Amino acid sequence: MGFLDKIRSGLKKTKDNLIKNIETVVIGYAEIDDDFLEELEMVLLSGDLGVKTTDYLMRRIRRGVTEGIIHNTDEVMPFMQKTVAEMLAENESDVKEIHHPEVYLVVGVNGVGKTTTIGKLASRFGKDGKKVLLAAADTFRAAASEQLTIWAERTGADIVKHAEGADPAAVAFDAVTAAKARGADVVLIDTAGRLQTKVNLMEELAKISRVVKKVIPDAPHQTILILDATTGQNAVSQAKSFGEIVPLTGVILTKLDGTAKGGVVLSVHEELHVPVQWIGLGEREEDLQKFNAADFAKALFETDENNLKVSTKI
Repeated sequence: MGFLDKIRSGLKKTKDNLIKNIETVVIGYAEIDDDFLEELEMVLLSGDLGVKTTDYLMRRIRRGVTEGIIHNTDEVMPFMQKTVAEMLAENESDVKEIHHPEVYLVVGVNGVGKTTTIGKLASRFGKDGKKVLLAAADTFRAAASEQLTIWAERTGADIVKHAEGADPAAVAFDAVTAAKARGADVVLIDTAGRLQTKVNLMEELAKISRVVKKVIPDAPHQTILILDATTGQNAVSQAKSFGEIVPLTGVILTKLDGTAKGGVVLSVHEELHVPVQWIGLGEREEDLQKFNAADFAKALFETDENNLKVSTKI
C-alpha cells in the first residue's frame, strides 16, 4: 500500500468530520456570498485548523473569488486542496543524511509515542542499509530505556544507556563518541519530555547539545519534535513551547489514523514553519510514513464529485 492509500485510510476520521462539514456548506449554497464564507469559516475553526490557518485559508479563498479564480462553490474544495498542498510544501524537504554520523535530537512530551517512533525510525534507517545507534537519554523514566533496548534488539541497532537518573548529557556524549568509533551512520537521541518543568528541560536539552558538539561540532544536525495528532490544538501549544526551547528542524505527527483532528497538521506547520517529515498511520513499523504534502492534500480534500453537483440554497 502506497503513501496515498495509507493516508486516505488514516484520514478517514478527519474526512468524516471536517471535510464532510465543508461539503455540507458547499452543497448548501449555489453561489459564493458573505453567508457562505462566514459558514465556511466557522467550519474550519471548529475543525482543529486553528485561528492562524483558518485566517490564511479564508484570505486565500476571498482573494481567489475577487481575482476570478473561484467562480462558484463547487470550485472551493479543489482550490483549498491546491492551497493546502502549496502551504505544506513551502518547507517540505527531502531530508538526507549528509553527515557521518547524522545526529538526531528527538524531543516531545511523555506519552506522544516518542520512544516508539524512534524505534520505527531505527527500523526504517536499518532497512535502508544504515548503521543506527540509539541513545537512551530519557533517564527520568526507567521504562523509556527498557523500551528503547527492546527496539534496539528488534532492529539490530546499537544502544548506549546509563542507569536510571543518570545525566542525560553524559548518555548523549557517550553515544556520539561510540557512534564515531563504531562508524554509525545515524544517532537517534531519546530525551525526557517533562514540559511542565520548562526551564529544567530547556537547560537539559541545551546541555545535551553542548556536549554533543564537543564530539561533533555541528551536531545535533536534526532536532525533531514528536506530536500526538489526537490531542488537536494541544499539540499546537506543545509545538509552540518546544519551538521556544530548541531550534526545531522537523516534526513527526503520530496517531494520525486514530483521530478526527488531522487538520492539526496544518496548524502545526503554520505555527512552526518547519516541515512535517513523517506521520504515524498505525501501530506497525511500516505505518510510519514519509510525509508528502501533495498526497496529503489530495487525500484530505478529494470528494465524491456526485455529492457536490446539487446545491440546495439559492
